[in-house]
Formats: sequence, C-alpha cells, structure tokens
Amino acid sequence: MTHPLKNIFNKIFWDKRENPRDYSVTFIHRGVPGDIKRISVSSIEKVGASWFTYSSEEDESTVIPFHRIIEIKNIKSKEVLWRSRKMQTAVS
Repeated sequence: MTHPLKNIFNKIFWDKRENPRDYSVTFIHRGVPGDIKRISVSSIEKVGASWFTYSSEEDESTVIPFHRIIEIKNIKSKEVLWRSRKMQTAVS
C-alpha cells in the first residue's frame, strides 16, 4: 500500500492540471528557528516510499521523512491537502 503523502506528491508532480509551485510543504526541521520549515513543493527533488529530498539554499540535498511533515497546502487557493493530526496547532 502506498503512503497517502506519496499519493499527494505524485498527484502534484504528475497531474498536468497541477503546478508544484502552487504548493508548499511544512515540516519539522531541527536547527532552523522554531524547528519548522516551509518550502515550495517545486524544490523537492525526489519522493521515496516514506521520505522526500529537497535542495536547500546551500545546494545540499536534505532528506525529510514523511513523519516530520506537518502540512501540504495549495498556496493559491489556501486549501490544505494534508495536515498532521499531531501537529494541528503548530501551523497557522
């Protein structure tokens, strides 16, 4: 069975009606202020079975496991595609 987050990423990347630049992903990222980081889905390089990699400002690939994802959101329509039940109060 495919992880629900992988299905969401697949739809954003492979559905011709979608544009990855229209979406953000917010996740726990140790070491940044507040330990929470938000990036454009367009900066994601690869999606695995339970993780994704993205290119950071320093041109380094960073691996983020799905359990750290707080929210995936369409930034144009403000629609939240997915939000972690554990972290509902972490994102406004």
